[in-house]
Amino acid sequence: MKKIALFTIIALTASGISATAQKQNKKGMKKVLFVVTSHDKLGNTGEKTGFWTEEFAAPYYALADKGVTIDIATPLGGQPPIDPKSEDPSSATADTKRFDADTALLNQLKNAKKLSDVNQADYDAVFYPGGHGPLWDLTEDKNSIALIESFYTNKKPVAFVCHAPAVLKSVKANGEFLVKGKKVTGFSNTEEEAIGLTKVVPFLLEDVLQQNGATYSKAADWQPYAVEDGLLITGQNPASSKLVAEKLLAQLNSKK
Repeated sequence: MKKIALFTIIALTASGISATAQKQNKKGMKKVLFVVTSHDKLGNTGEKTGFWTEEFAAPYYALADKGVTIDIATPLGGQPPIDPKSEDPSSATADTKRFDADTALLNQLKNAKKLSDVNQADYDAVFYPGGHGPLWDLTEDKNSIALIESFYTNKKPVAFVCHAPAVLKSVKANGEFLVKGKKVTGFSNTEEEAIGLTKVVPFLLEDVLQQNGATYSKAADWQPYAVEDGLLITGQNPASSKLVAEKLLAQLNSKK
């Protein structure tokens, strides 16, 4: 009986230590919010758009594989539209193939939170994947604008890739455009021209960033390129997705 009692005490103690360790580990984990478009119409072309799979999948796995917890939100809540062109086999990568088979993640996307219901205080950073969709909804979404402003003024990283830097169009900090005087990148005019959509998109991202006072730079078309200016991280195109995620992860790891 004494042996059983002693074993029970040891087991309970170990269980308590394990639970405490798990709680501490969970407390130390970083949490990032992914904000994804709800818009699915490519201007007046009659074609569909949405978010670009690679720009979601590559950063998602780059962060999740390092223990970062990720929540997903959209302006309307629920399933965000995927740009059909990003699902074409010619656009496939190891990350998009993993995404296509990831039933847990696909279910999480299907049940994305509504943007108006999320709170900056619950997260350590925010990330916006691109695709053309954000040009129409997230650029003018008041909840998105307020959320980015809140992350930034609370000294938390804000990251964007490809067309997503466009959502900074109306974002301000201390009464000035957030990008004013900042080094940024994003989908270039020459890349937009190469895919024949300069007359379809509501505005050219490169132009608007510069009009708002940003110092815009780019690499050659379709080459990986990301810029970090303090808490602001931007990437030029789909190939830049992992670079943005790496810079974001480095910032998260620097904040213990």
